[in-house]
Amino acid sequence: MRILSIETSCDDTGITIFEAKGGLTNASFKILSDNLASQKIHAEYGGVFPVLAKREHAKNLPLLLAHALKKTKLEKKKKPVDAIAVTYGPGLEMCLWEGITFAKNLAKEWSVPLIPTNHMEGHILSVFGKHKGSFKVEKLKTPILALLVSGGHTQLVLMKGWMQYEIIGETVDDAVGEAFDKVARMLGLPYPGGPYISKLAEEERRLLRGIPGSATARTRANFQQKIMGADAKQSSPFILPRPMMYTKDFNFSYSGLKTSVLYLIRDLEKSGQKINDKIKAEIALEFENAAIECITHKVKRVIEKYGIKTVIIGGGVAANKHLRSEMKKITTKGEIKLLLPTLELSRDNSVMIGIAGYLNFIKNKKKVIKPDTIKATGNLRV
Repeated sequence: MRILSIETSCDDTGITIFEAKGGLTNASFKILSDNLASQKIHAEYGGVFPVLAKREHAKNLPLLLAHALKKTKLEKKKKPVDAIAVTYGPGLEMCLWEGITFAKNLAKEWSVPLIPTNHMEGHILSVFGKHKGSFKVEKLKTPILALLVSGGHTQLVLMKGWMQYEIIGETVDDAVGEAFDKVARMLGLPYPGGPYISKLAEEERRLLRGIPGSATARTRANFQQKIMGADAKQSSPFILPRPMMYTKDFNFSYSGLKTSVLYLIRDLEKSGQKINDKIKAEIALEFENAAIECITHKVKRVIEKYGIKTVIIGGGVAANKHLRSEMKKITTKGEIKLLLPTLELSRDNSVMIGIAGYLNFIKNKKKVIKPDTIKATGNLRV
């Protein structure tokens, strides 16, 4: 069957058309047209403005649809697709409504089923996708652990059965992606700041590997002495906390880590230290190490407790190079299958919505849901 998928949960507008066939564990897909419009307008504000995002979605949706239909030569067909999948949550509700309303109108015009799709389930299933060409959903060994890491979510989702979800851990305050962006803002880096933090951290990490006892270590030691006195160890780096890392549950917290960076910058400035590019890189490295270590430590525990056979990582932070590297180390030791999305599909996209929409349509035996019952749900859970 031919599927049209729509994504408008935040500030990326996505429309994909693809052919899909097969069942829950052997579905295959062929991308016919994949279109994504990113909203650059929010960069100057340092964050997403929902009203502006909604306006951009309203402008982009018809343009992307026209382009997709033209590319696939379906623009003159009365019924160009067999079903429409649309994100209905979680996300910014006014943005979600823009996509839902657009999808409802198309479903009515073309007389096709409308499939409400969970954005976070899309991130889980994004590991199978590509932004062009063909791909398949492979059968995975259970139990499966899905790590969802983004600007709005940090969750550990247990799957004892295929497409059966249980959230066993999540952030109690800020999400890890949000913390990355806010720390980047503290350091005067552009928005979205996560990639800039990661780039600085990676450069500093490579420098330290090549230069033991470098100027970086000496700068840190000097700072420690200024604010902690003569008893500070000469080799001490900037040290940030690892909140909730050793709690018995599988939850996370990033608010305190973010605040610790704020206090660190304040104390550096009070000591007369200029926050230059070098210091920014050092802070970025310690912050990234702390943020990722909190995740990997709990992932290890989940693997041990539940005998995990497959690990899936989804969401924007899944593109983080250090997280990918550390997760590969964990899963290689236990001979666990690790599935990562492509960098293109780590971000919000309509390919993943199409995959999740189709699989749920099959799972629910192609049951048709009344369009009027589909509502935007900003805090929807997987």
